[in-house]
Amino acid sequence: MEPMPKRVDHRERRTLIADALMRVAGEHGLEAVSLRHVAAEAGVSAGMVQHYFRTKDEMMAFALSVVREHNEARVTAAVTALGVTPAPRALLRTMLGELLPLDAPRRADGRVGLAFLAYTAVRPAVAAALHQDTAGLLAFIAGQVRAAQAAGAARHDVDPDRAAVGLLALMEGLGVYLLGGHFPPETALAALDAQLDLIFGPDGPVG
Repeated sequence: MEPMPKRVDHRERRTLIADALMRVAGEHGLEAVSLRHVAAEAGVSAGMVQHYFRTKDEMMAFALSVVREHNEARVTAAVTALGVTPAPRALLRTMLGELLPLDAPRRADGRVGLAFLAYTAVRPAVAAALHQDTAGLLAFIAGQVRAAQAAGAARHDVDPDRAAVGLLALMEGLGVYLLGGHFPPETALAALDAQLDLIFGPDGPVG
């Protein structure tokens, strides 16, 4: 009786290759990312990498999806710990704080995210998924600000959509400076709290 052929977990292999891509990008920079270098890091053949990812664009997009999954898991766990109906400010502070590269796992993901952002700057077609994520995050933040305003727990002279843009831009900027080692995590969190104060007030409803 012939042995049964071993079943291949394609998702596992794709993730193995994407993790290798993330290590190469995080340790050596985006310019080091190639099918050959990623294959060597993953311990597989270049042909196998090409079987799962026909182009570098496809590899980068999949690696970003892995980062997205990591972020979603962190945010979900942290927000769940807040209870069933957290206040909008607490929810946003927790969510944005979890997205900052404040520890080693988040820094590793942050380096890949930053590399992908630079990669898509000259490749609009590849950036489509990133644009969708940004639009969804902006809408969520603005919705939380509106909910807080309706409950009297945020300034009424603040435009929710502009506040959302400001918070997202601050988070992204803080992430870049944290990855570059320009200041420690507590400085980044203090800056985030200061921006939230401008929207929600330091001790409750303002305006």
